[in-house]
Amino acid sequence: MGFHPRQPMDYSGEYFEKYRKLDATPMGEALTKARIDLVRKFFPGEVLDIGIGGGRFVTESGGFGFDVNPEALAWLRANGRYRNPCFGWDAMSFWDSLEHIPDPELVLRSVGDWAFVSMPIYKDQADCLKSKHFKPGEHIWYWTLDGFVSWMDRQSFELREINHAESELGREGITSFAFRRYG
Repeated sequence: MGFHPRQPMDYSGEYFEKYRKLDATPMGEALTKARIDLVRKFFPGEVLDIGIGGGRFVTESGGFGFDVNPEALAWLRANGRYRNPCFGWDAMSFWDSLEHIPDPELVLRSVGDWAFVSMPIYKDQADCLKSKHFKPGEHIWYWTLDGFVSWMDRQSFELREINHAESELGREGITSFAFRRYG
């Protein structure tokens, strides 16, 4: 597990629009389907998506969202899809977002039962430093597979599934997980 101390980036401006455009592509459609399939395999209810990208997962899953981007927040509110994660949810998803959160332990405390995650996973420190996913300020946290699973275990989550569906769709080095809270 690695931490980069650079101040988190400012997510305002074109960030949301960039991901709206990516969501509208065939890759965006395929990623959303893979994510919904993973969630529905384990959880039939409404999911709170943390860091909504362009919002396609929120819309197609029938879920809700939370984001730090002002444009994404306005979109969520305008569509009746905004929810505060602090009130707790049975299931939350973190599609390419957990590694951006300065205090991920705090957010995970609000997860009741299920946490669904996709993120870059690294073989080791050297792999991380040469990866296209090494983005100080945007990505704050960096994990190996064993490091991430162990860290989630310390947060009281048991690994229920790991897959590479997003990498198989063309996203380099992205791993997806389903975790269930225990204890």
